[in-house]
Amino acid sequence: MLSLSAGAFGQSRQEYIQYVNPLIGTQKMGHTYPGATVPFGSVQLSPDTDEQPHNIGGKYNPEAYRYCAGYQYDDREIVGFSHTHFTGTGHSDLGDFLVMPTVGELQMEPGDKGDPRSGFRSTFSHSTEVAEPDYYKVLLEDDTILAEMTATTRVGMHRYTFPASDNAHIILDLMHGVYNYSDKNVWTFARVENDHTVVGYRQTNGWARTRTVYFAIEFSKPFTSYGFKNFGKEDYKGFWRKFDQTKNFPEMAGKQIRAHFDFKTAANEKIEVKFALSPVSTSGAMKNLETEMPHCDFDRVKREGQAAWNRELGKVAITTNNRGDLVNFYTAMYHAFISPTVYMDTDGQYKGLDQNTHTAAGFINYTTFSLWDTYRALHPLFNIIQPARNRDMVRSMVAHYDQSVHGMLPVWSHYANENWCMIGFHSVSVLADAVVNSKLTGVEANKALDAAVQTARTKYYDGLEYYMQLGYVPEDKNSSSVSKTLEYAYDDWAIAQMAKKLGRTAIHSEFIRRSQNWRSVYDNSSGFMRPKDSSGKFLAKFDPLKTEGQGFIEGNSWNYSLYVPHEPAAMIDLMGGKDKFAAHLDQLFTMHLPDTFFAETEDVTREGIIGGYVHGNEPSHQVAYLYNWTNEPWKTQERVRMILNQQYHPSPDGLGGNDDCGQMSAWYIFSALGFYPVAPASGQYQLGSPSVKSAVLHFENGKALSIEAKNQSPTNVYVRKVEVNGKVLARTYLTYSEISGGGKIVFYMSDKPNK
Repeated sequence: MLSLSAGAFGQSRQEYIQYVNPLIGTQKMGHTYPGATVPFGSVQLSPDTDEQPHNIGGKYNPEAYRYCAGYQYDDREIVGFSHTHFTGTGHSDLGDFLVMPTVGELQMEPGDKGDPRSGFRSTFSHSTEVAEPDYYKVLLEDDTILAEMTATTRVGMHRYTFPASDNAHIILDLMHGVYNYSDKNVWTFARVENDHTVVGYRQTNGWARTRTVYFAIEFSKPFTSYGFKNFGKEDYKGFWRKFDQTKNFPEMAGKQIRAHFDFKTAANEKIEVKFALSPVSTSGAMKNLETEMPHCDFDRVKREGQAAWNRELGKVAITTNNRGDLVNFYTAMYHAFISPTVYMDTDGQYKGLDQNTHTAAGFINYTTFSLWDTYRALHPLFNIIQPARNRDMVRSMVAHYDQSVHGMLPVWSHYANENWCMIGFHSVSVLADAVVNSKLTGVEANKALDAAVQTARTKYYDGLEYYMQLGYVPEDKNSSSVSKTLEYAYDDWAIAQMAKKLGRTAIHSEFIRRSQNWRSVYDNSSGFMRPKDSSGKFLAKFDPLKTEGQGFIEGNSWNYSLYVPHEPAAMIDLMGGKDKFAAHLDQLFTMHLPDTFFAETEDVTREGIIGGYVHGNEPSHQVAYLYNWTNEPWKTQERVRMILNQQYHPSPDGLGGNDDCGQMSAWYIFSALGFYPVAPASGQYQLGSPSVKSAVLHFENGKALSIEAKNQSPTNVYVRKVEVNGKVLARTYLTYSEISGGGKIVFYMSDKPNK
């Protein structure tokens, strides 16, 4: 048995971070990255292995999708190290401020993939690559430069060990980005303050269309010369043309700029680069640098960053049957604690959705809200083991609402922008989960409810007007209509739960009625959810295996028809009762889904599919737990353990789909512990089959929950009985109070189902 002692909570880094593998999910669909970041840090300093444009000549380039996080494990070249990344998203942005050390002839272009001599890119080998929480190291082979990275919340630190050279360079690429295209840069600017300090900013029009990030750089050694090249077209140069701005000129500006800073180095000489970010100003970036990294001690930054990770990972201490499960679990914890990300300077200032500067009073402001994904399990997980952070995330969402000209909570937001990605308005679920479980109370809770109601009544948002009028979204008026109808119905129910908790009866009545709209798109003749037109008729051409053109987004009717998380018992009754429904689930998990049915959906690949069940994408994440509402709840236990074993592995291709800012990992954490929040804001967590032997959850209130799985083994996947604080549980779920109140939960495992 492999053990992490619960009594050693928060102690030496060997206790926890040695089991984290940041390379998990860096290949195929995982879209994660190795690199340096602290928990929820603003800086995600990571190698980028290629630069693929989002589109070429205005036509989408499918190859860009592989580089959503900038790094691909199969690549053998690095183009540089940039400071901002998303983890596991199906769309992308960021990749700001790429830095690359070189020696020899100055090359100002990255060159061609497969030909590192054509530019400043370099070959590397995984044999010299080290990836740990808040630390990354690799040998850049072409120039024999050892590159190391670590970070604080707002400052990335590079350490480059150079060979002897009279011609060493550190390149700053302000053109580089993830999901780049020719006009993405609106403007970039750099200003050389002295022989070791540079400040500037980058403004882009991408997924976030009005995004500006400021930076401040300090080199540990003065540069001997510097310069830049503008690769963009300049129709007007003004009277700046009187200067030779390319060499040792202290201001650089343009849309397509790369700069270089030159040094003479002795053999094995180390040059450190401190690189701070700010959402507000270059002076804010300098203040962040001076506050978080007043010294130039790389090893201290690494040590303190890894200690921070160890404290966070140590909030759950587990024992398992094998090392692979430990690696899977703590890597999932690591992924879950990367985003949302802190979005404010050390003095509390940040740029708001209205593009004005605000100060976060009494809370930490966060960004990177991938809510279509993370409302399902990540935020419910935070509400248990990160409640203070989750409360600040809720406050950040309400601040977004205050600054929104639409009067809406965030849908998918980052860097003072709403990008409107995906469907629903699932911030209301996050707010509701916090209110229902008493993590948000009083005036603050009522304001959150008001914001949720206003969001849900915004008629011009994505078919809501039709939904409110007809009780469903019609496909001839708004695409992905069934998916939207089902997700709106759940969100409405979440609002109703908030209103009930706060005694707002009129709002409760309105939204509990709206939450029944899922019934409008159920077709009794086929047994599936099915799109309707605005006249109320089901569309004639319908294939429940197909996604494209069928009223669904990133899922087919086989999977999406099971999305009624707030009323599974009613859904089961409508679909023919418990036995028929259990047989339907059996068919889903055992059928074969031909490739043609997901060929047009980038986020779904064969690796993430079991039968016809798509675990590699979020709409199905509650499905395995639905057996709990049938006469065969032991099948939930079978399916959960099967998914844990088949969809998560301690290897670079170890995720069956996008991690989606931690949601895939949060599913793993909950399920490995033995329970899952099928309907966030219900206060209930459905029982599954724990894969850990034991676990201790340490809560912020000082309490602890102990979980034990007696007779745990790979074959003992069935739960014979569950005891909560010594009493046998006579239901298939735990409550929030049973979890957060601490105490002990014991699962008695068996190789035979308890029927």
